[in-house]
Amino acid sequence: MERIDRWRENLRKIIQRYADIPDRYTGVSTYLLVSNDLNHYMLMQEGWYQKQRFHGAIIHAEIRDDKIWIHYDGVEDGITDELVATGVLKENIVLAFPPPYVRSDTGYAVA
Repeated sequence: MERIDRWRENLRKIIQRYADIPDRYTGVSTYLLVSNDLNHYMLMQEGWYQKQRFHGAIIHAEIRDDKIWIHYDGVEDGITDELVATGVLKENIVLAFPPPYVRSDTGYAVA
């Protein structure tokens, strides 16, 4: 269980750093959402810029089946390298956004 607790803390810290980046131009809010069971982590964005509405996930990660599933990663360099830098093995990270038949070519876990 210690490993899962470390993953939870690392995911929270990594995503919170992105949430803390100030938006000086649009006024769109960016914030971290964590589920009650501590297994879903989302970086969300919402607000208005000029006449356009922004609302949606920038990052969605989940701890499932003893792996970290990255469902969506919309930040420039992605968070996978940051997770690996904290000690998470690539075999414990699933990139869920490529189709399952492509995942074996990513260097990360298939499922």
